[in-house]
Amino acid sequence: MLVTDIIRKKRDGGELTPDEISFFVNGLADTSIPAEQVSAFAMAVYFNSMTAAEAGRLTMDMARSGTVLDWQDAGLDGPVVDKHSTGGVGDKVSFLLAPIAAACGCYVPMISGRGLGHTGGTTDKVESIPGYNATPEFQLFRKVVKEAGCAIIGQTADLAPADRRLYAIRDVTATIESVPLITASILAKKIAAGLDALVMDIKVGSGAFMSEMDKARELARSIIATAASANLKTHALITDMNECLGSTAGNALEIAESVEYLRGDHREARLDKVVMSLCAEMLIATGLEADHESALRRTDEAVTSGNAAEVFNRMVHGLGGPADFVGNYEGYLPGARLLVPVFPESAGYLAGTDAFRIGNAIIELGGGRRKLGDALDLSVGLSDVAAIGERVDNERPLAVIHASSQQTADTAAVLIRDACRISESAPETRPVVYETILPD
Repeated sequence: MLVTDIIRKKRDGGELTPDEISFFVNGLADTSIPAEQVSAFAMAVYFNSMTAAEAGRLTMDMARSGTVLDWQDAGLDGPVVDKHSTGGVGDKVSFLLAPIAAACGCYVPMISGRGLGHTGGTTDKVESIPGYNATPEFQLFRKVVKEAGCAIIGQTADLAPADRRLYAIRDVTATIESVPLITASILAKKIAAGLDALVMDIKVGSGAFMSEMDKARELARSIIATAASANLKTHALITDMNECLGSTAGNALEIAESVEYLRGDHREARLDKVVMSLCAEMLIATGLEADHESALRRTDEAVTSGNAAEVFNRMVHGLGGPADFVGNYEGYLPGARLLVPVFPESAGYLAGTDAFRIGNAIIELGGGRRKLGDALDLSVGLSDVAAIGERVDNERPLAVIHASSQQTADTAAVLIRDACRISESAPETRPVVYETILPD
């Protein structure tokens, strides 16, 4: 079997056989297929898509390309569940949801990705915690999940290696926004993680890979249907990504905001709504709660009691981070050399943002990748990000840039101003959670 024949077949709109998909996935995993051919395959799928059968086979083959975890012998006294987001700007939900769900009785083995395009990566963000081992051996991963209730790690070499390689190549070849490739990438990791249930956060808007509601629904239904074929119960929420989620964007800055949320110092309204809604859905999907209201009460109590913060601290320490991280996070996280406020050109209400440009500003600062293998500056990003509907002027900036140089700060400032639309009157409010989509 020739790789070029598989690429040509998909380029011309043909449907790949199970054997052809398996051959390609094996070549991905053992790196016998070179990157340029993987890129060509990804572009062919981007333009010609895949059938449900193709996407399902790609998903299962990538899930089985490495180790598949089994928690039945781990002695856990609760369900194994996870959440996955399709990515956005300032999306720090994972650092909140995992410890909250664990404090409610779930076990959350969260295997996350690195930055993809203009969106930040959970693995990159958590690595801003000194000593934190984001790619532990599976024995340590299992130990921390059991003892802390959750563990947030990156994709290791043994877990869905075919997806790990395809994911990295898609990031730098403009082939991210493909429903079957997104579906297969997400579910390959989750199926390999041995979950009982999964909750999806499907982002829609200017800062999401799905900018239109119809495409977001298509992706949600694709993931739910493909997961069902693997006996993985999946619920999906469609949430807004037309602006930064929370008040920060950037690796260490988002960890700081997450700790402040868990400690009860500050819970930004839109971020809180997304976190609480997803946590509640996790409890419902696992059968720990029967209805939305009781699930919301339980998740809120996990935060206000301090239990979720304690879980987060146990997780950090269990994976090699400081034992007192939650209490002293400011002394551990890297800080940028320059802080530069970005003021609007005229006073008024922030009427809208292009979150894609905001994400690109992070890349310009060095907090995101331009090409495969780029090292990140984990200290840079944005804080004090104004929310849509907020009044901005020469005292209230659009955001505060955290930069390593004046040059990168100036470049980012131009992108931020261009991304923001100012009006004389406040815009209408819009929901942050649009829909919940359940299995048929």
